[in-house]
Amino acid sequence: MTSMKDLPAWDDLVQHGVRLRLIQLNDLFAQDPQRVDALTFEGAGLYLDLSKNRFDSKALDSLLELARQRDLDRTRAAMFNGEKINMTEDRPVLHVALRAAPERDIRVDGVNVVPDVTAQRRKMAGLVDAIRDGQWRGFDGQRITDVVHIGIGGSDLGPRMVTAALAPYHSGTLRVHFVANLDGADLGPLLQALDPRSTLFIVASKSFTTMETLANAMTARRWLLEAAGNDQAAVARHFVALSANPKATVEFGIEEANRLTFWDWVGGRFSLWSVIGMPIALAVGNDHFDALLAGARAMDDHFETAPMAQNLPLLMALTGVWYRNVLNRPTYAILPYDERLALLPAYLQQAEMESNGKRVQANGHAVGVDTAPVIWGGVGTNAQHAFFQMLHQGTHWVPADFIAAIRPHHDLPEHHDGLLANCLAQTAALMAGDPTALDPHRVFEGNRPSSTILLDALTPTTLGALIAAYEHKIFCQGQLWGVNAFDQFGVQLGKTLAKEVAPALASGAVESLDPSTGRLIERIRARRQQP
Repeated sequence: MTSMKDLPAWDDLVQHGVRLRLIQLNDLFAQDPQRVDALTFEGAGLYLDLSKNRFDSKALDSLLELARQRDLDRTRAAMFNGEKINMTEDRPVLHVALRAAPERDIRVDGVNVVPDVTAQRRKMAGLVDAIRDGQWRGFDGQRITDVVHIGIGGSDLGPRMVTAALAPYHSGTLRVHFVANLDGADLGPLLQALDPRSTLFIVASKSFTTMETLANAMTARRWLLEAAGNDQAAVARHFVALSANPKATVEFGIEEANRLTFWDWVGGRFSLWSVIGMPIALAVGNDHFDALLAGARAMDDHFETAPMAQNLPLLMALTGVWYRNVLNRPTYAILPYDERLALLPAYLQQAEMESNGKRVQANGHAVGVDTAPVIWGGVGTNAQHAFFQMLHQGTHWVPADFIAAIRPHHDLPEHHDGLLANCLAQTAALMAGDPTALDPHRVFEGNRPSSTILLDALTPTTLGALIAAYEHKIFCQGQLWGVNAFDQFGVQLGKTLAKEVAPALASGAVESLDPSTGRLIERIRARRQQP
């Protein structure tokens, strides 16, 4: 695979970048009265306005040609067909199968995986109903009132974000908590506040070997057994496992009836649609979880069938490539104007940076261009009082996605009107600025780009479509850059070294470590011995 900059369309993009680098967005609107019509798009319940971005239709045409030259249509079809596009791990990439309609035929090594997905979803739905309805009881007969989801990374961020985003759909009778960090300050205070007799733990780990998850799960197990008089049978009433490694869940002591499976062709950061989404279903119910899947499925259908020039995920990806590679912007902001989406920037930070933060192409050769930008952001309007000063007047301009719902779930319409007014005003101010102020401290250069994504309302269906759009954006950018977006070897080295550091912390034997790490361990051990 050649580097993206070796494709014929790249030279055209460079020329467009030179042409547009200093042009003002206000001038682009003045030059093209149809600009808004040409650069707004709809699909699967999302409305995407790209008109405040620093490109025009000619540059967008060259971006689309870049996608054609990268053969994106073929690789998209390969993903949906179950081909092993995760070539470094020799696996398909089939999060789309997790939300596929039951009648869909998606094959891995000649076997349709949709029936297995449907079976696991039904098993999960049965457990969810039993817990929510009070049929599931703890070791002394009490109803489950609290669920603690133990996972990390993709097994945590997705379910945590969606559960928070769908707060208006929670039952109110079941509290769902999330624990991820190895830091005891995460799990410890939560256990102090809960009753072991009415608490259920969900242990979510694809491999069921993740150090942080297993450490937290073992602590939770000891806490439970202490309350249950060390009756091992209590584990069956208080633990559920979500894993692709059933053998390890058996060794932990979790019964088959309480084990749910997903597959090695599901990446953790793309797994919330699987049984990893059980805490979402527990919080909002099976019907709303199905609606979440339906929204994602609608975006899958759009992504699979919409022409390139109207394809929302592809257009989002091309916008990102324009800024990362043509205009050399190293960061990208996610700015949801909805308090319930406060965790979306962190979720997308992991999804994008873990997927495409790579320096070599899928064939092992240097990628030749910059890849994943730093994804960051915050929720409006809070973020306006945090870092928007830099967005407006800083020396480093940042492209951004603004995300808002037209209708709120609360009964304070004047608040929502104010929220929407701020969202729209910020994009307008970033674009237009105020370069004529006499006081230099009050000058706003403007010409700072943004995209706006509108949802009619933040519902399970529209949230599913929004997340799926970003998933497909990540896939497209990975293909454009030539990297494999579906492995994550970069997370392993530090974990491996931690296994060497941990014994040194205990013994003080630091000879095999680098001098800095050795000195830090000596400092830690010496200070621990002092009163």
